[in-house]
Order: sequence, then structure tokens, then C-alpha cells
Amino acid sequence: MNSQRATVTNEVLIQEVGLRDGLQNEPRILQPGIRAHIADLLGDAGIPRIQIGSFVNPKRVPQMAGTAEVWHEIRRKPGVRYSALVLNARGLDQAIACGIPHVEIYVSVSETHSLKNSGIGTEEALEAAALMIDAARSRGLGVTAGLMCAFGCFYEGKIDLRRVLDMVSRLRASSLDEIGLADTSGMGDPESIGSTLEAVAELMPLDEITLHLHDTRGLGIQNMVAGLTAGVRRFDASVGGLGGCPFIPGAVGNIATERVVQVLHSMRYSTGIMPESLALARERVFSALA
Repeated sequence: MNSQRATVTNEVLIQEVGLRDGLQNEPRILQPGIRAHIADLLGDAGIPRIQIGSFVNPKRVPQMAGTAEVWHEIRRKPGVRYSALVLNARGLDQAIACGIPHVEIYVSVSETHSLKNSGIGTEEALEAAALMIDAARSRGLGVTAGLMCAFGCFYEGKIDLRRVLDMVSRLRASSLDEIGLADTSGMGDPESIGSTLEAVAELMPLDEITLHLHDTRGLGIQNMVAGLTAGVRRFDASVGGLGGCPFIPGAVGNIATERVVQVLHSMRYSTGIMPESLALARERVFSALA
């Protein structure tokens, strides 16, 4: 294996089923016990970081109802970083109440997407995120902060790179473990991924960056390789390529965890993930969704 190591975070965000494997693109809901079992299988496969769900309004995203129950049912594996996504102070309070050790706080670079996703504009979202980061840190939680639509927006098109860099700088002023850059609309391509990361590298080390990529246009893996080439070593993925943003039409799932691992291993990077065990987790997901 390559002497360098790449880290893969799996998201147990069963929001939408993509068009892969003959499944229809329609919302499905998995019960918390099933989601906890999937998280256990992922931990057994050697996934070092697992996002178990999100604390969001269940009326807007019913697939995420019961995240606290998922957390309490998980057979927590030593050495695995478990986290949850939070979008507002109420969600953070819920995460703190249940003892989640790490939270992920994302704001959108796109004003239109921010309004649709969280009901507030980007400036208000940034101010709220700073308060949430401070509150999480004061309670001893790890924090990942990130930017949605960093490589383009379904509603607004190309995003001004200066806007991305400004928001990266403002997030980095807080006490963080890492910053995530998300291609939420799946509009990125290898060139835009590379040029954005080259500019971000002037502000911070790329080993503190996580790439969150969607496969909307079939470029997810190519974009991951572009990020790897630029120097990123942390990637979000989802078993079976599930996920997607419910507030962006046609935004299918994240890059598939099993495909990411396959490509990284073929490039002789070490991940610590066992493909055979990961396949069991994938089978469990799709049997539950069948």
C-alpha cells in the first residue's frame, strides 16, 4: 500500500435512493434500529468515521427522525469517530443532550440554497454557525464545519471562488477540527475541484480539508481523484451511493463508499477498510430498502 493514508467517512444519511442498482429515486424511511445496525456493520468493516444521521426537523426530512435513538442503539466501536449533522442551535442542543462526541455544522455558499435548506441567508447562517461552534467546543465536542455548494449551485450556477475563500477564512477563525467542502449539487468537475483546492491551500493545509462529493453527473470519483491529487486525504462517502440533498432537484447520492475504497486501494493508498466486510453492509442497506 501507499505510505500515505486516506480517510473515508461514511454517512448513514438514508435520505433518497439513487438510480443505481435498479432502485427508484424516491424517499425511503429506515427505522432507527436498522440504521444503527448498518452503522455497526460499517464499524466492523473498518470505517474510521461514521456520521450516524442528522438532528433536523423531521417534518422537513422524515428520513432523519430518530437519530437520538440510532445513537443509543449503536454498538460503539473503539477508535471510530461517530458524528451527527446539525443545522441550527436546536439540533446542536439535541446532539449535546444525547452525548454525540462530534458534530458537523454546514452552511451554504449559495444564498438561494441556504434559504431553501435552512430558511436563512448565508450571512445569518455564518453568524449562527460561529455561535454553534463555540457552544459545541465549550461542551468538549469535536467540530467539523463546512460549506455546501462550494463547487456550484443548482439554483445559482457557478459560485464565485472569492466567496468560497472568504467563507473558508471566516469559518477557520473559529476553533475547528477540520473544514468540509461539499459539492452538494454535484456540479463540480476535476478542473474546478483542482483550482478551488489550489486556492484554498493558500489559506490552510489541505490535510485539514474533507471533500464531500455527489455523483449527480457521474463525475464523483473523478472529482475525488482530483482532490487526492491536490493533496486532500479525507473524503465523505455513503454506502451504496445513497444520500442526496432533498432541497435540490435531481441531486442524487454521495459517491459510494465501496467504490471510493476500491479506487483508493487500486492507487495503493491505505484506508484500513475491509472491502468484503463493507460489502455486507451494502447488502444490508439494499435488502432493507427492497
